[in-house]
Amino acid sequence: MLNTQKDYISSLFTEALKEIGAPETARVILEKPKQAAHGDVACTVALQCAKAMKKAPRDIAAQLVEKINAQPGTKTFFKNIEIAGPGFINMTLSDHAKQEVVKVVLEEGAKFGCLPTDKDKTILIEFVSANPTGPLHLGHARQGALGDVLTNLFKSQGWVVSREFYYNDAGVQIQKLTDSVQARAKEILGKDVKFPGDGYQGEYIRDIAQKYLDKESFTAFDGEPIHSSGNIDDLENIRKYAVAYLRNEQYNDLQAFGVSFDNYFLESSLYRDGRVQNAVAAIDKAGKLYEKDGALWFKSTDFGDDKDRVVKKTDGTYTYFVPDVAYHLNKFERGFKKALNIQGTDHFGTVARVRAGIQAAAPAFNFEVPKDFPAYLLHTMLHVIKDGQEVKMSKRAGTYVTLRDLITWIGKDAARLFLVNRKSDAEFNLDIDLAQSQSDENPVYYLQYAHARICSIFAQAAEKGFKVPSEQQASSFDLSVLTAPSELALMNLLSDYPNVLASSANELAPHSLVAYLSDLASKFHSFYNSERVLVEDEKTRNARLALLLAVQQVFKNGLGILGVSAPERLDRADKEQ
Repeated sequence: MLNTQKDYISSLFTEALKEIGAPETARVILEKPKQAAHGDVACTVALQCAKAMKKAPRDIAAQLVEKINAQPGTKTFFKNIEIAGPGFINMTLSDHAKQEVVKVVLEEGAKFGCLPTDKDKTILIEFVSANPTGPLHLGHARQGALGDVLTNLFKSQGWVVSREFYYNDAGVQIQKLTDSVQARAKEILGKDVKFPGDGYQGEYIRDIAQKYLDKESFTAFDGEPIHSSGNIDDLENIRKYAVAYLRNEQYNDLQAFGVSFDNYFLESSLYRDGRVQNAVAAIDKAGKLYEKDGALWFKSTDFGDDKDRVVKKTDGTYTYFVPDVAYHLNKFERGFKKALNIQGTDHFGTVARVRAGIQAAAPAFNFEVPKDFPAYLLHTMLHVIKDGQEVKMSKRAGTYVTLRDLITWIGKDAARLFLVNRKSDAEFNLDIDLAQSQSDENPVYYLQYAHARICSIFAQAAEKGFKVPSEQQASSFDLSVLTAPSELALMNLLSDYPNVLASSANELAPHSLVAYLSDLASKFHSFYNSERVLVEDEKTRNARLALLLAVQQVFKNGLGILGVSAPERLDRADKEQ
């Protein structure tokens, strides 16, 4: 339903509930029936009110329907309102109400389904956040797609969104990277060296080492010039050079993937600015630290964790969840009362301890942090199938599939859509051969083909001497002739788009938008196969062209949120109408 339709129907029920003396707590929830025979909209509010009103739900439903039918305008808006089952109210919209969506889409254009920006609704979405120790792998790719699409979805719902990349540029993994590059550099120079057993062994390490020895300078993506001394004993220069080189590689891959960030946050800054130490002091002030076996422990079980956690190890270094606590306190301090982290399911164990640390430390900073801060979207890994065989992944060996590999094989559009085409917690196989195919089984091709087919119809109209109207012209056409089943089904689905955007954002479910667009493509093809657009009758032709302009607009809008292009031409699209 359109936001305007939904609001209108909700207002009808709200007024009717008042008139029959229903409790103020009654919530009007409108749903789309699973079976088309049950109408276009369903409401279960009568069942909610039964206990409080001490009446049978069907009796309450009958009262509500009577009041709604008595209100002005409902006779032309609804074709039918009936009571079903224990008290469901099923509504079928009139043809006129369904036709109105075409005009709304054409008038609102790219803003159709979107809410005005509310500066008080701010959210920080953190995703990818890869260690600068190697190329981005498929897990990072999936996070990139999920994070970017969710950013677009939240923006469509009026949120002010900031996208952040957190660099773990402090700790043992950076030392391993430095040692690995140094060892490869020594090997290149013919020196006898034992490569670190836990080092990074991908070919990219040898590339960095060679460039370092060649004193090859470059400019980091943030504009900082990076120089090499070529000295294999200068570990600090090797570290800075290798980290900057890999950050550039990751940045370039993300740019090719259509993903950008508003801010890059360095873990090292938390130590430099004393935030890690301040977070530990705050937890201590709350009386939640104790010593055992030479280590410092956090009473995280006091906050629902399954066991207490080590804060500082016997060697004096902090465990990795401590800077996470400091980082999220910083997020809250920056004014983000809502934060979302997109990470792999291997981070499941960190959720409870990070939230526990935040709750323990917050009072010392006079922060009132919600217990569910931050929110998490955890995704599973996926399996890549190429030439009928699974591509094995091994980060240490350097043989894992990278984001760059994926883009090279199937392109940005297919990579993005395939990575959000399933629930985030669902495992699936990404079939490279399928993603490269031009078939209806390939979801990205199926959606792009539908858009291109509409463009082809417009091109054919011009060739036949029929004027293709502008959106402004089409919005004033008489659409009353659009009564065929395929036309009504298509318009009914168009009106669902705003709700799909809202639910996809609220439920952190980009796959729902993909499913909606696939349904829209299916219903468009059904319409295409059953009704001719370029007929001689001008009124019918113009009405159908207006309908297709609206469908095309929704495809553009939806694909735009997914970060997928909407091409005007594909090979199969140029069929005679």
